[in-house]
Amino acid sequence: MPELVLASNNAKKLAELQALLPGIQVRCQGELGVGEAEEPHGTFVENALAKARHAARITGRPALADDSGLCVDALQGRPGVQSARYAALAGGERSDAANNALLLATLQGQADRRAHFACVLVALRHADDPQPLIAQGRWLLEVLAAPRGEGGFGYDPLVAPRGQSRSVAQMSASEKNTLSHRAQAMAQLRAQLAEAWGWR
Repeated sequence: MPELVLASNNAKKLAELQALLPGIQVRCQGELGVGEAEEPHGTFVENALAKARHAARITGRPALADDSGLCVDALQGRPGVQSARYAALAGGERSDAANNALLLATLQGQADRRAHFACVLVALRHADDPQPLIAQGRWLLEVLAAPRGEGGFGYDPLVAPRGQSRSVAQMSASEKNTLSHRAQAMAQLRAQLAEAWGWR
């Protein structure tokens, strides 16, 4: 079975991506002794490339990286690439709860609640691969007035697909894996893996 090293140590992200990649084994880089890469860039695609190259270089294996986040229209796309560090960069703790609380406070009194989850997936055969596979997904959402649900991770309790009342955290894993930004990007990436690498 083909194998990809996931350039992340996020167990929930691993589970989501593995479910979307049947027939391909996905392993966290931490299992192979790889630490987190720096993510200094201002775009999802640059950060995903940096993470994939880091994992591929250290392990010598094909690597998969995901860079994703929440982009809020009223905040000119923030928190964006800083989604996971949103509260920490403002002097708070680094946690999903702190990030959600800061976003709610920042949007207080704001009528425009439009947002979207963005995802960029990058796959590399090796660290110096001149033709990385790059796929992108975008899930249109609205920011809720308060968190709802216990599922998912990150901002899932605080956002709902546009036109729906249920938060992403209230959706089943199978529903999320059909609709999400990550599912959209993965559908593109699977087609590229089959065409370019012969991985099916």
